[in-house]
Amino acid sequence: MEKFSLEEIDKTFTNYKKGQIFDGVVVTKRPDGLIFNIGGKNDAFIPVSDFDNYDDVKIGERFKVIITKQKNDEGLIEASKRDAQELIVGTQNAQKLKLGSRFSFVATSGEHGLHSKMGEFEIFVPLAEVSTKFIHNIKDLVGKQFEAVVTEYDKENKKIIASIKLLQEQVKEQCENLFWNSIFVNKIVTGKVKKILPYGIFVDVDGVDCFCHISNLSYEKLESPEQVVKEGDTLQFKVIELDRDNKKVAIGLKQLQESPKERAIKEVSVGDTYTGEVIKLLAFGAIIKLENGATGLLHISNATDNKQKNIYELVRVGDKIEVEIISKDEANQKLSFKLKEMKE
Repeated sequence: MEKFSLEEIDKTFTNYKKGQIFDGVVVTKRPDGLIFNIGGKNDAFIPVSDFDNYDDVKIGERFKVIITKQKNDEGLIEASKRDAQELIVGTQNAQKLKLGSRFSFVATSGEHGLHSKMGEFEIFVPLAEVSTKFIHNIKDLVGKQFEAVVTEYDKENKKIIASIKLLQEQVKEQCENLFWNSIFVNKIVTGKVKKILPYGIFVDVDGVDCFCHISNLSYEKLESPEQVVKEGDTLQFKVIELDRDNKKVAIGLKQLQESPKERAIKEVSVGDTYTGEVIKLLAFGAIIKLENGATGLLHISNATDNKQKNIYELVRVGDKIEVEIISKDEANQKLSFKLKEMKE
C-alpha cells in the first residue's frame, strides 16, 4: 500500500475538513473497506460498515461521500457514502419546503427551543412555539420526533424557523370541525376520561371536551364518579344532549347499559301471575309495581266487568294484589296487567 508523507498528510488536512462533500471514485477494495479517491492524489477510507451490500461495490464506481474524520490510524481521511446520501436527501427535502409546509424532525438539542437539522438546513422551533401545553423542561424533548409547520424560510442561509404549537392548533381545529359536523344525539362515541370532579367527568372525544354528569354514569346512586371510572379510562358513551351554539356536549355512560327497569321486564313472562303493589291511581286504571321492580298498567277493564265502577272503588294505593301479565313490550318498557280475581 502507498505510504503518505507527513507533508502530504498535513496538506490533506488543510484542504479537506469534516462535513465537506466530494465526488470520488473507488480505487481499491479491501476486506475492511474502500480506498476512495476524492480528487488528485488525495484518497479517503470508507469502512465496510458504511455499506449494506459491500460485495456489490465495484472498483471504478463513482459516488458522493462526506468527510467524517480527518485522520484515522493509517493517516487517511475517513469518509461515508451513507452519511453523504442522507445529507443530500435531507437538503433536497428541505429545499422543497415553503411557508406553511408540514414536516417531521427529531430534536437534537434544546436551547431556548428545539434544534435539529435537515440536510444542510438548520431547524429551530422557539420555546414559545414548542407546544400548546406548559413545558417543564425543554431538554426532556431532545431525541423525540415532532411534526411542525414552517413559519420562516431562509433558503440562502439554510435556516428554517418552525412551530409545533401552530400545527397542533391547526390539527385541533380540523378535528373539532369534523366532530361538530358528525355529532348527533344518540350517537355512540369513544372517549378518554380527562378529568374527574365530584359532580361528573370531562371526557376527551376526538379532541373535544364532553361532560358526563354523575347521574349519567350509573343507574345506582354514586357518592363519587371514581366508583365507576378512573382518569385515563377509554370508554364508550352515548350523546344525550347537544348545544352547538355554546359548544357543549352532554354524554352518558349508563345509557349504554341495561337499566334495572329493562332487566325487571325481561325477567317476567306473559301469562304468569305475580304479586304487585298499587303505587298510583289514574282515571282509567292503576299503576302496579311488581316485587322485582317492573311496573305496568292495570286498566280498569281488566279489573272488573262492571263498567260503572271507578278504579278507586276497586283498589287503593298501597294495596298488594295478584295480577296476571297479559302483554309485554320490552322495546318501550311497558307491561299490561289483568287482576287475577276480577272484581264485580
